[in-house]
Amino acid sequence: MFWMIVMLVLLIPLASIVLDSQLGRALAARVEGRGLSGGDSVTQERIAYLESEVERLAGELDRVTEESRFVQQLLTERASDSSPPPELPSGDDPS
Repeated sequence: MFWMIVMLVLLIPLASIVLDSQLGRALAARVEGRGLSGGDSVTQERIAYLESEVERLAGELDRVTEESRFVQQLLTERASDSSPPPELPSGDDPS
């Protein structure tokens, strides 16, 4: 009888640790009927929208990165060029 009480005393904290973990929360969600893959249509639409936005932002980031590389290349070429920059004609000269 003593061993049963000891086992019960040891299982209570162990059960609380397991139930408070991510595994316990997933099991509780499954028992409640929400499940892991049975999301409603609104959630599925929101996920699809977020995925498309992430893809769009990734494309924009690629574009901005390419523009930055191009500008950096132009600045590097201009700095390495030893000739002085061409002078603009004055606004007073009608020719």
